[in-house]
Amino acid sequence: MPFIAKNKPFSPIRVFRHMIDVQKIRTLGDLKKSGYQSRSVKDELRANLLQKIQSKADIFPGIFGFDDTVLPDVERAVLSRHNILLLGLRGQAKTRIARMLVNLLDEHIPVVAGSELNDDPLAPISRWAKDLIAEKGDDTPIEWMRRDERYIEKLATPDVSIADLVGDVDPIKAANLRLPYSDERVIHFGLIPRAHRCLFVINELPDLQARIQVSLFNVLQEGDMQIRGFKLRLPLDVEFIFTANPEDYTNRGSIITPLKDRIESQITTHYPTEIEIGRKITEQEARISPEQRNNIQVPDVLKDLIEEIAFAARDSEFVDKKSGVSARLTIAAYENLYSAAERRMLRNGETKTTARITDFWGVVPAITGKVEMVYEGEQEGPHTVALHLIGQAVKKVFLQYFPNPNKLKKGQERDPYGVLKAWFAAGNVVDLMTELEAKQFTQILEGVAGLKKLVEESKTPNAELQTYMELVLHGLSEFDVLSKSFVQTRWVFKDHLTGAMDDDGDDDLRGMFN
Repeated sequence: MPFIAKNKPFSPIRVFRHMIDVQKIRTLGDLKKSGYQSRSVKDELRANLLQKIQSKADIFPGIFGFDDTVLPDVERAVLSRHNILLLGLRGQAKTRIARMLVNLLDEHIPVVAGSELNDDPLAPISRWAKDLIAEKGDDTPIEWMRRDERYIEKLATPDVSIADLVGDVDPIKAANLRLPYSDERVIHFGLIPRAHRCLFVINELPDLQARIQVSLFNVLQEGDMQIRGFKLRLPLDVEFIFTANPEDYTNRGSIITPLKDRIESQITTHYPTEIEIGRKITEQEARISPEQRNNIQVPDVLKDLIEEIAFAARDSEFVDKKSGVSARLTIAAYENLYSAAERRMLRNGETKTTARITDFWGVVPAITGKVEMVYEGEQEGPHTVALHLIGQAVKKVFLQYFPNPNKLKKGQERDPYGVLKAWFAAGNVVDLMTELEAKQFTQILEGVAGLKKLVEESKTPNAELQTYMELVLHGLSEFDVLSKSFVQTRWVFKDHLTGAMDDDGDDDLRGMFN
């Protein structure tokens, strides 16, 4: 059946292209009668992008935080018919952007049936397709290639060879066809020739050896390719998209200067600059089952806390900033938070629960494998650094709702934390086990003098009162007002003086970084 784009306005040529019935056109003669006109991949991308811009369509759905920076640059590069280099640290949606460009291709294009180079019936480039058309003429069979089949992606590794990308002589083909090696039909084409009329993505470009990068010169500049010294020119039509991490320039390799010079647009990506953007990305990408969403409530403040962990990691003195902190950290942490709450809920025989800060003990494994540490971080150890990052995030979130206990205003009538500090100074201790039942958890928090009143006066959501009560305890420990230690499966909060007099050998997490 005919495929007709729904968005308007259209150019007359574009309407005509989309009215073609791909089910009925099966030969070269049919294609000629239809009036179909070929165009290059870059022209195709440009025309379809113009149409989407005019119709105000969402060109990159699911990409957040790049609306004013990266995406306009990508659109300008496409409109300029440029090959593109996306340069940025890991976890900055470089590959996702590249994959989404396939949506700017036409829904179908005609190819000579059986062609390994996706030959255009109206402009074939391979010897095989030219011979077939010369033999059958208008009866040459054609088939229609879908846009999702026109995306080819290759991860660059040091072992990639020129034969992989460009091609080589195939002795088996020569023997089967009884052809001499001087005949171009013995060539086994590599990935790039097979990407004719397609998008070709090379991830981690600096990992390609320099001599392999040289093989891309002709394709990018002259649009042709030569294989093994054959007197053959393939005028390839390919849109190249490369991705690279700036750190690769010094760690593993580099993009040679002549190649960079031939890539017309270099676009730099970045991490989310706002917590709200980070939350959108995390909630979109996290794999949370319907059962988990229905049975487990995650307060907004804990979602913010997860994002603050990533922000803290990117600024941490213990983390290698050049390596970056991927968005995968917050995604994995979000999934682990749900799982920690779910496990606690099931072990307690409950049907519903709310995530807690104590559940962040289960988030630690999602952090330790996502950060590259400098020497100081390695000395402390990944587990300790993860706890430190959680502590820094708690500190940041705490200040959004409560006054800084170390910077109370002069002349203030009373210390808002006075009652609470006096309660702890009297020798009282809060022992929050990681798997407490909801009723016990509530009783322990409400048993802390002045805690509930402090939270109620801060105008925090009443429905999440216990979450903010717990936040106060963790926050005050980060500001060194209280002592916090983790003992097996319990978070223990006490007054510093009480902790010093009643030393039971527990490790005080607050002392690790002070």
